[in-house]
Amino acid sequence: MKKLLVFAVLASFSLVATAQEETIRFGAKAGVNFASLNGDGTDDLDGRTGFHLGAVVEIPISEKFAFAPELVYSTQGAKFEESFEEGGIVFSEESTLKFDYLNLPLIAKYYVGEGFSIHAGPQIGFLLSAKDEGEVNNNGEIVEFDDDIKDGLKSVDFGLNFGAGYQLPAGIFFDARYNLGLTDLADDRPDGDDNKIKNGVVQISVGYKF
Repeated sequence: MKKLLVFAVLASFSLVATAQEETIRFGAKAGVNFASLNGDGTDDLDGRTGFHLGAVVEIPISEKFAFAPELVYSTQGAKFEESFEEGGIVFSEESTLKFDYLNLPLIAKYYVGEGFSIHAGPQIGFLLSAKDEGEVNNNGEIVEFDDDIKDGLKSVDFGLNFGAGYQLPAGIFFDARYNLGLTDLADDRPDGDDNKIKNGVVQISVGYKF
């Protein structure tokens, strides 16, 4: 996967260098994230709603195909809630895993009709920060926490994107996309621990190309 991404990055520079300058369109996008963590031991986790913001480039290859690399800041993660009462003791915990990434999607687009496209491609993400924030209520005694957990996570995340979009003639466009994480996020698992936790993000975007 790493070799594929390196090849894709090098190919993108080659395409930019050889494409006619007047055909390349630049733009910006923003939207909402519906993020989650998938894999072993994640059944008790809920999704986290976040956002993304970034820059896009679209390089036409033919009438139907285009190459569209992006650079996107993305807030991801998940939420956890637990509560129970036993023997007169009430316990509850609420926490939010907050992961901030700088993602580089390398998207191939195919235009199936006037303005409508389907797209797919690999993505490399760089972890900027990771925190576990929340509070514990132990029978009325509330303790808040805000832990930096970045050192326990891998700094680079690989994934695949699948989606569809629609672009208006004026340059406004709308995208819906799912990012399937391929990397186990834990940086250093003990020997014999085969559990894996991966990112998963649904993104709804609106943007403008000029």
